[in-house]
Amino acid sequence: MPLSLDALTMLLGTLLFAALLAGGLWGPRAWRAWRRRRVVQQPFPAAWRTILRRRMPVWRRLPADLQLQLKRHMQVFLAEKPFIGCNGLEVSEEMRVLVAAQACLLLLNRPSDYFPRLRQVLLYPTAYWAHRREGDGSGVQHERREARSGESWVEGQVILSWPDVLEGAADPGDGQNLVIHEFAHQLDQERGRATGAPFLGERARYARWAAVMSTEYRRLREQLGRGEQTLLSPYAATEPAEFFAVASEVFFEQPHAMAERHPSLYDELARYYRVDPRAWG
Repeated sequence: MPLSLDALTMLLGTLLFAALLAGGLWGPRAWRAWRRRRVVQQPFPAAWRTILRRRMPVWRRLPADLQLQLKRHMQVFLAEKPFIGCNGLEVSEEMRVLVAAQACLLLLNRPSDYFPRLRQVLLYPTAYWAHRREGDGSGVQHERREARSGESWVEGQVILSWPDVLEGAADPGDGQNLVIHEFAHQLDQERGRATGAPFLGERARYARWAAVMSTEYRRLREQLGRGEQTLLSPYAATEPAEFFAVASEVFFEQPHAMAERHPSLYDELARYYRVDPRAWG
């Protein structure tokens, strides 16, 4: 059967780039950029659009230019990141689309290499049990089991509970979004262990970031110590890395409240993420 024009064009392009790679004229970065351009030139599947409209209300509120960006980011993400179902879960197209859409909100208006450390996304049908080792202060290590809904590993895995993914997409105003939380960790882990200070691009920006984040982190811990109600969940006070991840959830889901109660924090995150979710309606 003769090849279609599109198939022939893709085949010739692939052969050309393979020859250039073999000749040392193109490196992996150029090959990756070419492949991604090919991916985003494909039509965005109508089934994906239907899933977004039905399951992710924030999709309908995004301006047209950000919708277009998000669609392209999703296409690349889903072409490059494998999904694995755990504990008997069969990964569906809806699962892949909803994870990708929420994760790629963090990439809007920003140069990105699509979470370069991420090698795979693991999905569980419910919260799952994880083993954790802790010292007791005397040097003795103890192992305990704890239920978790998600994790981000610097080795290249994001682990998610599917019900929590679904719930995070369904309610974009409760300040809780598991996918945003774990993929904020991935941004924080691009250069190693999560510290609460993701890569900012320019060295001069780190001083302001550190000043704002440390002030807000300390303020949260003081408020919790006084028994006050806080916009950010108490989990944000456990360590700076969790503060950044929780603050990212609230930034995208409760932007008006954060801008009013934590204006410096909101401005710093808006500068980092390069979006203003208050304008999304």
